[in-house]
Amino acid sequence: MKVLYVGKDSVMISRLRLDVTIDVVIIRDEIDGLRFLQDHRNVELICAEYDLPIKDGLSFLEKVKSKRFIKQIPCILLQKKYDVKVLKRAFDKGVEDYYTLESHSYDRILERMRSLTQTNEKSNKQVTELTSSGYKLPWSKRLFDIVAASSLLLILSPILLMTIIAIRLESKGKVYYTAKRVGRKTFDFYKFRSMRVGADKMLKQLAKQNNQYAKAKPKQQQDMVSCVKCVQLPEGECCSSIVYDGEKEICEEMYLQNKKIKEKENSSFIKIVDDPRITKVGKIIRNTSIDELPQLINVIKGDMSLVGNRPLPVYEAETLTKDQFSKRFLAPAGITGLWQVELRGKGGDMSEEERIELDNKYADYFTSNKYSFWFDMKILLRTVPALFQQSTV
Repeated sequence: MKVLYVGKDSVMISRLRLDVTIDVVIIRDEIDGLRFLQDHRNVELICAEYDLPIKDGLSFLEKVKSKRFIKQIPCILLQKKYDVKVLKRAFDKGVEDYYTLESHSYDRILERMRSLTQTNEKSNKQVTELTSSGYKLPWSKRLFDIVAASSLLLILSPILLMTIIAIRLESKGKVYYTAKRVGRKTFDFYKFRSMRVGADKMLKQLAKQNNQYAKAKPKQQQDMVSCVKCVQLPEGECCSSIVYDGEKEICEEMYLQNKKIKEKENSSFIKIVDDPRITKVGKIIRNTSIDELPQLINVIKGDMSLVGNRPLPVYEAETLTKDQFSKRFLAPAGITGLWQVELRGKGGDMSEEERIELDNKYADYFTSNKYSFWFDMKILLRTVPALFQQSTV
């Protein structure tokens, strides 16, 4: 694999040079790194140290992620000493991974490099296959989306105005809600705000208690409270580098073990039954789906279609890595779709498996040259009675 390494750690550089599976290019500063990437488009992975001569390595990787022709290349940030603030910033900027340069970390870094390049190769292969097969949104679907969404916004403008006034009168904060969602691409997703301000901070605890997709947690699967290796070491020493798990600092060994436990027990989707964060106005606009109306703007922009698979929050989308799950992203993101008209309103009766099956069913239908404008119209007509539901899910 072709790796660009920006930095000067002698041990890391020697390990890269000795590995026969890696074709490494060593560059000392970020300016030369960007110049190299301009001229060489075959780099498969970028690894940068945080301490660089001019600006820090995170600034360099942020510039990489902003360049259209290289932003898809996986990036790893390395730092001599663990810094939780740098770690958080790195993941916020889209960096794939973060490691400290310690003797026990080098093997893990090399293993992670191979893992990232293999994953990226599979992703690029899927994109190439889809492009070569002529996969694109049918012109009839796109034309209908623009005309219908524009007309609906105009007709429903009085309702939009009354909703804005009602939300403003009940609680402070913005009347709309913007969040990153993932469909065939990542985009800003618009909704009327139906929850209290700061509701996102309550999600983690509520997801454990009231998630309608969640599976029961076996008694034997409890998060590790302490690392069995660390307790055998002198006080203050750890068996591996320190990482941040979102709540506290723990050793990497313990983090990986807890991650495996969570992957076994957690649901990919999060939907809270009778969510206590919802306001009085929010309950009304959710039960009538008025909160979804701003997504018509997403449709006009081309982020979504009227019919498709619901775009997912980033924290849900990143868990759908298996082939049977990720197939759903082959279809366009939509305001309504098969699972809404067939299962919405059944509350806790809707399982994660049923939803995935319906999402994949539409993806198969959409990508197998069976697409029909009238099939989408049928889903839209069936959406009308499904708009009124009893549970605030």
